Amino acid sequence: MTKILILYYSRTGHVKAMAEQIARGVGSVTGCEAIVRTVPSISTVCEATQDTIPNEGHLYVSHEDLEQCAGLVLGSPTRFGNMAAPLKYFIDSTSDSWLSGVLSGKPAAVFTSTGSLHGGQESTLLSMMLPLFHHGMLLMGLPYSEPELMTTKSGGTPYGASHLAGPDNKQNLDGDEINLCKAIGRRIANTAKKLHES
Repeated sequence: MTKILILYYSRTGHVKAMAEQIARGVGSVTGCEAIVRTVPSISTVCEATQDTIPNEGHLYVSHEDLEQCAGLVLGSPTRFGNMAAPLKYFIDSTSDSWLSGVLSGKPAAVFTSTGSLHGGQESTLLSMMLPLFHHGMLLMGLPYSEPELMTTKSGGTPYGASHLAGPDNKQNLDGDEINLCKAIGRRIANTAKKLHES
């Protein structure tokens, strides 16, 4: 099986919901499997420790997950136009993966959720791309052959899947956002499968 790692951080559950839709897109490609992982929260006050297995939800990511994946889809809520600190904290710990080149040449994509329509979706997606370029990954977005990019009134960008959660974080994924999440999952899975087979 061609394994696609979907790695995310989610505080209110919207990025998690996106990750699960992306996993459905990956799973729709024959011979591909989605591995969904998250990262623990971090403390702003002192060094905090978390159990190695969360009480609920997806497992925490390991460096072995990076090594074993054939593609990566990275997701975070927007924090002032940037990725959230817990995801950045994990990425900052991947020097060993960078030195060994385990991600080099593998396809990657990004996704995000914001509280407001102009809350930094595209800059957050771009901020997540930067370390992936340093890892030598092949960055992919969403092409305009996906019709929802032209009709969406909520999330969705050519840089990656996105979601508008609203100022109260109560808006669930709409049909366009779900379709674009699945599309990016299929896109990464198909590309990773072709690269893996060649």
